[in-house]
Amino acid sequence: MRPSTITQSGTNRTFGDDEVIVSKTDLQGRLTYVNDVFLRVARYEEHEVIGKPHNMIRHPDMPRAVFGLLWREIQQGHEIFAYVKNLAADGAHYWVFAHVTPSYHRSQMIGYHSNRRLPHPSAVEAITGVYAQLVAEERRHSRPKDAIDASTALLGQLLADNNVTYDEFVWSITKVAV
Repeated sequence: MRPSTITQSGTNRTFGDDEVIVSKTDLQGRLTYVNDVFLRVARYEEHEVIGKPHNMIRHPDMPRAVFGLLWREIQQGHEIFAYVKNLAADGAHYWVFAHVTPSYHRSQMIGYHSNRRLPHPSAVEAITGVYAQLVAEERRHSRPKDAIDASTALLGQLLADNNVTYDEFVWSITKVAV
């Protein structure tokens, strides 16, 4: 199922503090591996996800600017940490604190690896308002490219106003949450 065909239930799903959601993708973002925690939380069977785009779990409340930043970073060979709201097959949503890295084989980038942990509720509360501003900006534009450009500019302005980089912003939320 695609996120656009899933009816949101409003249910917030969690998972254990000691659990890690793991997925791997190829360079185009198609899932090549998911662990049992991914399947249980996202409410999919393995055969439903392998070979499908990772964005099949993208929640509509997630700003495109954040995914644009994520893709730019990992395609350049950098790791990135981000708070992400995902959409499960049954319409529930779940928040994760994601660590996404490139995967290599013999010095050649072959895909991406993501480990996700349960974020602290205060971190989710802190990021929700920022994401709502970015999504509202995106919805003001009918063309996807214009929407991404506008929300990326707004994200850059919010970071500049607070004199922080994206990484510093993410880790400041994380530190507050601990």
